[in-house]
Amino acid sequence: MGSSSELLQATACAIVERLKGGEITPHDLLDALEQRIDEVDGKVNALPTRCFDRARAHADALMTKPPGERGLLAGLPVPIKDLTSVKGVRTTLGSPIFRDNIPESSDILVDHLEANGAVIYAKSNTPEFGAGANTFNEVFGATRNPWDLSRSAAGSSGGAAAALASGTAWLAHGSDMGGSLRNPASFCGIVGLRPSIGRVAHTPTSKIDGTLGVQGPMARNVEDVALLLDAMAGEIAADPLSLPRVSPSFLAAARSGAKPRRVAYSPDLGITPVDPEVAAITRKAAQAFAEAGVIVEEAHPDLSEAHDCFQTLRAFDFAMNAASLLRQHRDLLKPEVVWNIEKGLQLSAEQVEKAEAQRVMLTRRALAFFETYDLLLAPATIVAAFPVEQRYLAECAGHRFDNYVEWLAIVYAITLVCCPALSLPCGLTSQGLPVGLQIVAAPRAEAQLLAGARLLEGLLGTPVKTPIDPR
Repeated sequence: MGSSSELLQATACAIVERLKGGEITPHDLLDALEQRIDEVDGKVNALPTRCFDRARAHADALMTKPPGERGLLAGLPVPIKDLTSVKGVRTTLGSPIFRDNIPESSDILVDHLEANGAVIYAKSNTPEFGAGANTFNEVFGATRNPWDLSRSAAGSSGGAAAALASGTAWLAHGSDMGGSLRNPASFCGIVGLRPSIGRVAHTPTSKIDGTLGVQGPMARNVEDVALLLDAMAGEIAADPLSLPRVSPSFLAAARSGAKPRRVAYSPDLGITPVDPEVAAITRKAAQAFAEAGVIVEEAHPDLSEAHDCFQTLRAFDFAMNAASLLRQHRDLLKPEVVWNIEKGLQLSAEQVEKAEAQRVMLTRRALAFFETYDLLLAPATIVAAFPVEQRYLAECAGHRFDNYVEWLAIVYAITLVCCPALSLPCGLTSQGLPVGLQIVAAPRAEAQLLAGARLLEGLLGTPVKTPIDPR
């Protein structure tokens, strides 16, 4: 079987091959995870809710099937972000309102993953309702960055990223509206991928046609993130926006060796300040494409309306999803959530109309941009991990932000234009903190995105290696 340490260091792809070959069992993996969580998660607080009894029962059921019939993941354990319902498992949404919530059914995303051989063993920590790119809440407290326990793991998929970085997960589920898969990936030195709208089916809640937020995969490397995307992707009637599964697989695309012809790099997308060290590290990483004969130029589409557009549409989304909670439980909501809901409720139809028109125009410009460039590269976050006590980044490079969301413009601009994007670890700061390079492709071009990211990953070597012991 190999030692627990050996298993935890292995890639998810390698683990799945060993599961399919009968060398190891899901129980071996659950035992290794439980031991590792006991050793490190008290410091990190990535996985505050665990369900190992449920996981072992699911593993038992899987083991009654032949190895070839156990799904794409073949029994690999996966944690689910605490915004997403898992039947019979405490699901708090990071809110005191739902402190004792035990769902009677799972989100269709969870059902789909389990049908594809995932074994759910934990819920990963998240800020209240996923609001704010720093993972803390009144139910479980803060998740800390394994690279420096005094620092933030970002968010809102901060628990998932910290689990991957500290060796308590091989793969992890996350979600992304304003960078919530990409921000924590950057801060924690792992890979987080925001797929195209509809690529990953999930249960609609208050709004069937919501397109700002998506579900997606996180892992320690590009091939592993492609593997989880394959297990997540597919059309499900219960989500009318969901897309059919593609062929060949995303893992095959990542391994294809396909090379972009021309890529663009921008340190700021023309819309945000950026820490000079982060800009230098990401620029150097982008230039590595040239070693493979790829043309690298400095350019970006015109995203100048992104701030107004995103702030309006995000506020509208909060009003649609949480206005009833404001009416019933205002005293239990954190100030940032109250502000967002109230901003949404105060919007006029004209403001929403303007924002939707801006989004259409931004997307048209992005589509035109990708007629010239195969990929767009930029920092995934404008700083490395900041102190965990800071609720959000208040200023950068001498610029003070107007609110707790504005510092995320470099990722939320990409959300608006409907493009798949991932954060790839590309280097460490002088303080030893990870930096992520955001790699963006045209809408529905995940195959091209993964191939390009895997190529660059190979060119860069291993500037950021996980898992690590928290420090």
